[in-house]
Amino acid sequence: MTRRYAPLLVLTPLLLGLGPLCVLGVAPRSAQAAPAATAPGSMTMDQAVKMAEKKFHARVVKAETQKDGGKSVYVLRLLNDTGHVWTVHVDAATGAVQ
Repeated sequence: MTRRYAPLLVLTPLLLGLGPLCVLGVAPRSAQAAPAATAPGSMTMDQAVKMAEKKFHARVVKAETQKDGGKSVYVLRLLNDTGHVWTVHVDAATGAVQ
């Protein structure tokens, strides 16, 4: 009888030990996704969002990547404290706001 449940006895403590960590977003390093690599001189979407929020004193409520003539452009929708909503385009390669 014990032999039948041996794998369960070994796996249960492991699952109970790592399960709560995964729920909290603290997964073992092997389970975490590596950040996306970017080319030198380019900007990630996260960097573009932080830059736009700081520059315009507003919160980004929507962000997406679009292709514009072969270039990647981040399209960010911003909302400020007074309720004004507008869109800005950030060149992914240079970080220039269009």
